[in-house]
Order: sequence, then structure tokens, then C-alpha cells
Amino acid sequence: MNTFPTSPQTSSRFRLTVLCIGGALLTYMSMYAFRKPLSAATFEGLSYWGIDYKVIALISQVVGYTGSKFLGIKVVSELRPAQRIRYILGLIGVAWAALLGFALVPHPYNLPFLVVNGLPLGMIFGIVISFLEGRRNTELLGAGLCISFITASGITKAVGKFLVVHFHVSEFWMPFAVGGIFVPLLLLGVSLLHRIPAPSEADKTLRHERAPMDGAERRRFFRTFGLGVLLSTVVYSTLTVFRDLRDNFAVELWKQLGYANDSSILATSEICVAVLVLSLVASMIKVTDNRTAFYGNIGIFIFSGGVLLTTTYLFAHAQLAPAVWMIASGFGLYLCYICFHTMFFERWIALFRYRGSIAFLICVSDSFGYLGSVGVLLTKSFLAREVNWLTFITYAAYATGALIVGLSVLMYFYFRQKELRYFPHAGRGSARPQACPAPAVQDAQPTAGPR
Repeated sequence: MNTFPTSPQTSSRFRLTVLCIGGALLTYMSMYAFRKPLSAATFEGLSYWGIDYKVIALISQVVGYTGSKFLGIKVVSELRPAQRIRYILGLIGVAWAALLGFALVPHPYNLPFLVVNGLPLGMIFGIVISFLEGRRNTELLGAGLCISFITASGITKAVGKFLVVHFHVSEFWMPFAVGGIFVPLLLLGVSLLHRIPAPSEADKTLRHERAPMDGAERRRFFRTFGLGVLLSTVVYSTLTVFRDLRDNFAVELWKQLGYANDSSILATSEICVAVLVLSLVASMIKVTDNRTAFYGNIGIFIFSGGVLLTTTYLFAHAQLAPAVWMIASGFGLYLCYICFHTMFFERWIALFRYRGSIAFLICVSDSFGYLGSVGVLLTKSFLAREVNWLTFITYAAYATGALIVGLSVLMYFYFRQKELRYFPHAGRGSARPQACPAPAVQDAQPTAGPR
């Protein structure tokens, strides 16, 4: 059993955990209020160039969001801790101002404001996760943050729908109004983030020290783990595309499934998914061995892909109720998706003792994920226009599940060979890599040998 030196935070670890989860969750949930309410609008009867206005609006926003992820590879990776809060408030402030422009300028001339709205928001997650990574309980903290992934979109869209239905707020003004409602929550969240202390020495011993990565360090990482980055990025991108489709067109999807007048289903269904997924993810905090956690995580990917394939097949053959399929497919999707954010990247760096930041890996994966999202939306709009959203998303679920299973198997063999190269004594039944005398990842020039 590992023992750690006593730190000043030991006696208040529970309060520190609550502080971290509370600050990260409230901040990132608030970010959703400046992005996702647009999806709750339908803009019925409005189209340009033969395409529904909502599809054009979502593509415009995702184009900005995708650009933000590519910018984040440099900006977020190099961001210093003292700059984080200022960047969060500034970026979300720009996004909110863009929603005001979207409301004031007549359509379709307001579409560029949605590009501007998405452009700063894609960097928020990388900044927020920087407060949580490299700690003994990062999985638990990340699981708390990822509650927002599953629930915040449904909640903010439900608020937007409520404003439109009950207060007759214009669908063009509604996104700006929802953002204003969540401003106090945002300010509370960042004030909590500001109080989070840096990782302790015990955290650094178990998970390795984290640090910003400049251009040279990022290139070294690619040289060292090129194929691993490629495989993980494709898996993550596939998940992102399916998640975006399922999320952006949830209103239309539930309508086709027979829940047109039940706005609460947008939030309640995702809360069920959140409880199932986060209970499993948070339990990984108990696995202290980085190798076990890392390869176990790849096993979870394969299981998640299998769930997605199986439940979609049963639904398509009328052997599974629509609501059950939505929850079950959401479980398979988010279990894999959230594992990337909370475990896979975190344990990757910890296992190979690389002095870097998971924010870099997340930004790389996200950038190509949202680029794929734009491509799929364009494909649906121009090449599969006559296919309804339910059918389209059903086929997307099959493709997503198959890719996850196949590429995750390849990832396992790639990383196993990479580990054996740098940790030749890390075979089955031997000491874990931290105990090996071999140097750590040599190409990456780590700051310390493996422990």
C-alpha cells in the first residue's frame, strides 16, 4: 500500500473535494448556458439556400467552437495558473456579447455572431480541467465536473424552452436571456475555482507533476505517442460527433419518438444517464495503480461500444422501448466520452510519467471532434436531406459503436507495446511501471524517471 506524507490539506480533504467539484461544475454548467440554448429553438418554417435555418445556425456555432478548439491547442496548453480565471470570464463575456448581436441583427445576417459565440467557448473546458488534473482523486473531481456534460445541456435547453413557451420570449432573444440567468452561477463558480490550491506533493508523487506545454514540448509528445494520439483522437472524435448529433437535435428526436409535448424529458432522461455513468467513473478513484486504471479504461471503451451497438440493434428491431434506448445509448456514449476526460488522458500521463497537461490532449481531440461534427451536419444537410433525424442518428449509433470497439482494441496493443519498450519489466505479474529502473519516455525528456 502506498503511503503519502501528511499535507496541510489532509484534514480538510472532503472540503477540498467539494470546493473543486463545486467550482468546476458550476463554471462549466454556466458555459453551457451561453452555447446550448440555441438548440432548444426550432425556427420552424425558416430556411435559407434550401437548408433549415436551425441547421445553418448550429453549423455556424460549431464552426466557431471548432476553431476555438484548435486555438486551445496553443492557448490553453501554454496558459499559466494565474491567468485562468481572467480568461474564463473574458471568453464567456465575448460569447454573451455575440448572443446579443444575434438577437439584434436580422436573420440571416446574424449568423456570423454565432461563429463569434462559439469561438471563445471551446477553450473553457481545457481551462477548467486544469484546476483538477494531477490529483490523487482526479477521477472523482472529473466525474463531478462531467455531470455538466450530461445534464447541463438538457437543463439549459429546458430553461430556454420554458422562456419561449411560457414567457413568449423570441427564439432569437432566448439564448441571450438564458445566458443572463446563469451569470450569477458563473460568478459563484469562478470564485470557488479561485480558492482551489495547487496539487500537493503527495498528488505529484502518485500522478506526476503537471505543467504548461510550449510548442517544442507538444511536438515531442507527438513524436513519442503519434499513433496513440491518432487512434485516441479518432475514437474521441467519433464520440463527439455522435454526442453533438444526439444533443443538438434532441428536441426533434424526442418528438419523433412520441414525446413532443414533454419538455422535462430533455433533462430527466440525461439525469438518469448521469447517475449511472458517474457512479462508475467516480469509483475508479479506488484504483491507485496507473497501469491497471489505464488499460481498464480501454476495456471500458470496448464495453461502451458494445452497449451502443446492442441497444441500438434492439431498438431498431422493436425489442427496446424508445425512452429506454435513449437512456441506454446515452449511457454507452457518455461512459466512454467521460472516461476520456476523467481517466484516459489523466492515467496516460501518469503511467508514462510525462510532465505535461491533459488540457493539451483534450484540445487536440476536441478540435478534430468538432471538425467532424461540422462535416456530418453538412453531409446530412446536402447528401442525406430526406433522411429523418431518428433514422440518421440510428445509423450514426451503429457506426460509433463499431469504431469504438475496433479502434480501442488497436489502442490496447499500441500502448502495451509502447509500455514494454520504455518499461521492459512491466510484464504480466511483475512490478508496475513506476517501480522499473528503466528511464521514462526518453523521447519526451521527462523531468524524472519512472516511480
